[in-house]
Amino acid sequence: MFIHLGGDVIIRSKEIIAILDRDVQDMSVVTKAYLKTEKERKKCTVISQDFTKSIVITDDVVYFSPVSSLTLNKRAQVVSDLEIQTSIEEDVE
Repeated sequence: MFIHLGGDVIIRSKEIIAILDRDVQDMSVVTKAYLKTEKERKKCTVISQDFTKSIVITDDVVYFSPVSSLTLNKRAQVVSDLEIQTSIEEDVE
């Protein structure tokens, strides 16, 4: 399944490692250091220059999304529920 991160960016839900609120980078020294390392290791994609509300980390890319982390987590949960339901239905058949 796929998740829309904002703009024209859609990624596979299985690629997502973490969805973080943008403010979390200012809260913890450890988180700030982790994000700095990830930005250096991976490609960074800023989806909207206007405002970043969340940070989505995948294996290859760090996305700065204009969609809130709460909304992205809800989308991910819906996708996860659909995948589980599909799996159960396939097992029944």
